[in-house]
Amino acid sequence: MSDLVIRGARLLGASALVDIVVAQGEIVAVAPAAQAPTAAARAIEAEGRWVMPGLWDFHVHPTDWAAMRHRLDLRAAASAAECVAAVAARLAQHPGAEVVATGLWCAGWEQRPVRADLDAFDVPVSLLSGDSHSAVFNTAALARYGLAADADADGWVTEGAWFAVMPGIGSADDATRDRWVIEAGQDAAARGVVGIVDLDAHDTHAAWRRRHGAGFAAHRVRAGVWTDHLEGAVAAGLRTGDPVPGAGPLVTMGSLKIIADGSLNTGTAHCRHPFPGGGHGAMNLDQPALVAAMSRAAAAGIDASIHAIGDAALTLVLDAFEASHAHGAIEHAQLATPSDITRMARLGLAASIQPWHLVDDRDIAEKLWHGRTDRAYAYAEMAAAGIELRLGSDAPVAPLDPWRAIAAAVLRTGDHRPAWHPEQRIGLDLALRSSWGGVREIVPGGPADLVLLDDDPFALGAAALPDIGVAATICAGNVTYTTL
Repeated sequence: MSDLVIRGARLLGASALVDIVVAQGEIVAVAPAAQAPTAAARAIEAEGRWVMPGLWDFHVHPTDWAAMRHRLDLRAAASAAECVAAVAARLAQHPGAEVVATGLWCAGWEQRPVRADLDAFDVPVSLLSGDSHSAVFNTAALARYGLAADADADGWVTEGAWFAVMPGIGSADDATRDRWVIEAGQDAAARGVVGIVDLDAHDTHAAWRRRHGAGFAAHRVRAGVWTDHLEGAVAAGLRTGDPVPGAGPLVTMGSLKIIADGSLNTGTAHCRHPFPGGGHGAMNLDQPALVAAMSRAAAAGIDASIHAIGDAALTLVLDAFEASHAHGAIEHAQLATPSDITRMARLGLAASIQPWHLVDDRDIAEKLWHGRTDRAYAYAEMAAAGIELRLGSDAPVAPLDPWRAIAAAVLRTGDHRPAWHPEQRIGLDLALRSSWGGVREIVPGGPADLVLLDDDPFALGAAALPDIGVAATICAGNVTYTTL
């Protein structure tokens, strides 16, 4: 007897109904409807719904993504005064409680929030930039997190000093944060997600061991490591793709994650041309250190996922890939020269991209990268060069919803405005395949990671994809979400 049978589904692009039989986490049969074995521990009646491989998000920071819904949301704020008012309203509801706010997008404002604004409050207040590369603190928060020496005169802390404290911001303990991650994973399953790539800055392997012990089973996880946890992974003999001991059957070793340069909104992305206010951004570590870390990982069989947003940073990161003989992906690749796109393809590197960023960034990119946005988020050019695209969100920077990412990649807009650089759009077929975690089709022997849809994505149209109905999600043969 099989574990699960999905009866009467349609494969994308086909009209005939099929039954899909699952056993021990694998697809064992795809047969015309009513011709597959009928004995199964569980059956789902698809009633003509569409089935496709489950969706992956290739760039997630699960701890902050899950915590975001429990923090003050500043995404609607349009000025420093509105931020202060939001903090005051929060404290009116929760007197005496520390305030941690997320979603601060202030690069285009005339005046950003500063420490003096937040010192009106006598509790620690931290406002986290929406791009996760900086934060502004009041004096009480700087003292709490030991950041007084790292902050500028306005209370802002950026890049390396910020990354060092980012995982521990807030009052929640590990058990609470783990519970939030488990809850958020269930929400992701409701959107058809069967896997994420975890690029958190803390000890991801220890975190997933705890979460597995707490009952997590919503999706697969490729758990990456930053440089301070690389030696632990090497000592454990872990190679990319190996199961992480003690973390259950869904968690595997990911890649080495390095944030090579900064971000667009913080103005720290390392670029060939200066920002309007001056400066070219900067690398977060020198080239010998970057090459050494990537070489160490490559020798141990661990892939590299290297953040590069500015075009100057991308060139240096590609130099490091060549010098280290590492395999893996460029994370973001938001500004790229044609020659570096060619190099990415020659080196066999994937582009881990976050299409919703182009929706959020188009206005500030036109300001900070004026005259160069034809080279920004160049997805079609990358695909034409033969580069593998991997779609993600960078949650909490953007919502963890693959349908939004797919729609943004296809439409190059997320609102009423026309497509931004429509020449860089990709087709829906490619956007879907770039979200399937390396799976190309539903066939016997493949993983039973599936999503059952109320609508055919190709008939629905890209603009409606964020509202598509997910009827069921199956991960490793287990039904993780269903409305049926």
